[in-house]
Amino acid sequence: MKITWHGHSCFRLSARGLATVVTDPYDHQVVGYQPLNLRGNIVTVSQDKPEYNYENAVKSKEHVLKGPGEYEIGDVFITALRTNGKQRQPDELRNTLFVFDFEGVTVAHLGALTRVPSQSQVEVLGNVQVVLVPVGGGNALNAAKAAEVISLLEPGIVIPMQYYTPESKLELDPIDKFLKEMGLGDTTPEDELSLTSSSVPDETQVVVLSYQA
Repeated sequence: MKITWHGHSCFRLSARGLATVVTDPYDHQVVGYQPLNLRGNIVTVSQDKPEYNYENAVKSKEHVLKGPGEYEIGDVFITALRTNGKQRQPDELRNTLFVFDFEGVTVAHLGALTRVPSQSQVEVLGNVQVVLVPVGGGNALNAAKAAEVISLLEPGIVIPMQYYTPESKLELDPIDKFLKEMGLGDTTPEDELSLTSSSVPDETQVVVLSYQA
């Protein structure tokens, strides 16, 4: 499968013969970056805000998933969980976390997760191989909390999202804070990540993706 990052928490997940997923399409007038012009069969929305729910930016979509449940669409298995239900603050919106299974490659998109999940929530997620995690603070995890979540999930690959870039309009921390938290220095971004179930490393690695307009 292939993973490409289109800014903020918007990714395109694709694999030959399977449905294509676009996560958290945003309104560029709010978030920054270039206007999105993507194609996909499935759109997932983690929060009902312009930073995450601009589904009109995705052409040829057949399904829009916004809430918890279990789905099988185009041979992609999807589990969606609410992460901040009863404990959320008055100004804290509901967040939906999505786990995708692309023929044995499991990818968790944490959306705008605000707090470290409980052990019971981690167990429900199962064996997650790739985690797309917010790291820049704002209305989601900061670098320290993101590192704590990663230590709980123990994925093979971590892809950071929702951090400051020159193209973003939002007040977020730069990725350097997260890399330092993970004990890493400068990292060369990759245009996309290609994976198979056998190519996921046993030890956790951080992969930084470059913004694809």
